[in-house]
Amino acid sequence: MIVFQPHVYATVFILSILQAFALDSYIAAVYEHSVILPNVTGRPVSSEDALTLMNKNMDVLEGAIKAAAQQGAHIIVTPEDGIYGWVFKRDTIFPYLEDIPDPQVNWIPCTDPERFAPAAVQERLSCMARNNSIYVVANIGDKKPCNSSDPKCPSNGHYQYNTNVVFDSEGKLVARYHKYNLFMSETQFDSPKEPEIVTFNTSFGKFGIFTCFDILFHDPAVTVVSKLHVDTVLFPTAWMNVLPHLTAIEFHSAWAMGMGVNLLAADTHNTSLAMTGSGIYDGHLLVAELSSLPRLSPTYPSAVNWRAYATSVKRFSPDDRNFSGVIFFDKFTFTELTKPEGNRTVCQKDLCCHLSYRMTEKQEDEVYVLGAFDGLHVVEGEYYLQICTLLKCKSTDLKTCGQPVATAHTRFEAFSLSGTFGTSYVFPEVLLSGVQLAPGEFQVLSDGRLISQSGTSKPVLTVTLFGRWYEKDPP
Repeated sequence: MIVFQPHVYATVFILSILQAFALDSYIAAVYEHSVILPNVTGRPVSSEDALTLMNKNMDVLEGAIKAAAQQGAHIIVTPEDGIYGWVFKRDTIFPYLEDIPDPQVNWIPCTDPERFAPAAVQERLSCMARNNSIYVVANIGDKKPCNSSDPKCPSNGHYQYNTNVVFDSEGKLVARYHKYNLFMSETQFDSPKEPEIVTFNTSFGKFGIFTCFDILFHDPAVTVVSKLHVDTVLFPTAWMNVLPHLTAIEFHSAWAMGMGVNLLAADTHNTSLAMTGSGIYDGHLLVAELSSLPRLSPTYPSAVNWRAYATSVKRFSPDDRNFSGVIFFDKFTFTELTKPEGNRTVCQKDLCCHLSYRMTEKQEDEVYVLGAFDGLHVVEGEYYLQICTLLKCKSTDLKTCGQPVATAHTRFEAFSLSGTFGTSYVFPEVLLSGVQLAPGEFQVLSDGRLISQSGTSKPVLTVTLFGRWYEKDPP
């Protein structure tokens, strides 16, 4: 299990179960589910067979929902693809889809299952919520008919959407969200014409919702927080971990801290695809107490000027021996940390990254570098990044710098990382040996420095400022 930073505004999960006695807090739960997948035949199954598989997964989810309710949880989030999996084409997923109405219809499927088209999955989820008096967040598939007058209507006459649904403690459908930023392999689904900004209010706070890959883009992720001022984001995901910067626990906790909200992230659990990282493992349930109004918390972070410090100092120790390396297909500029302490600068385009550091227990067979990337990422999607990173190389061969590495032995007594960012959306990440977060061991200063806080750290894998310059994304 992973322990996250204890501050309320940055909390994704806490590993103890707390009782909420105050009106300004609530208890939330997430469940990381090892999804029972369908057999891959390449041919559509019957709707009956599809429902049989989905019921097997819902049997597991129902156990988690009951356990969460018994521990006092007000809401539980379950993973993306948690009811039928992801091994589909457009035609093979169709038997698993239901027509999900607009929540404005004021519908409780558990008590009125025949009101709309066949909706056995929605009925069962509604009953889970109603019977356990808990809000239930789940990810299912929505189908919407279209006709030939629509030039974009798919050949089967239906749009198909990756969809999150929320049922309140009475079983009423209160939210429906269609995923907008589809991952490159999600060819079975359509993207809605415009991003949907979905929120709903409860007696314990205002919630927003989106799905997995959406978190890397401005819409809906930034808009739902910065313009609609939600207190908590609900985040079903099927996140495939990518070291050194995009492991689930690392990026999701950094995003929560950077945006100043609670993030309830429920990941699927499939180690063969490196899918883990709700902060829980092996199908365990996790329950935590969160602030209903994090912006009113005395620990809520002050505004950060992410370029203030970096633009006020002279460049540290420029090095003509800078070299290039690749992280997740992006070409970084690196400079090696050749001494156990010092000051370094590395630049790429308009981004200069500054590092002051002091190592202890430096291992001779471990190499660390400072890296900068300022450019458009174009692999599984197109989005503009500015990244400053201190990271451990896979070996003493500098050609391995940027390759995945999960363990380290070198400790840092102190570090201070900053950059001349052009964006105000910068997410701080510190990842320790064993792919663990660093609770209480760093802080962000208002001038944009990410600094160590409590003396000698545990062995460090990466210290990163992950910037997203949304305005430079392609249309």
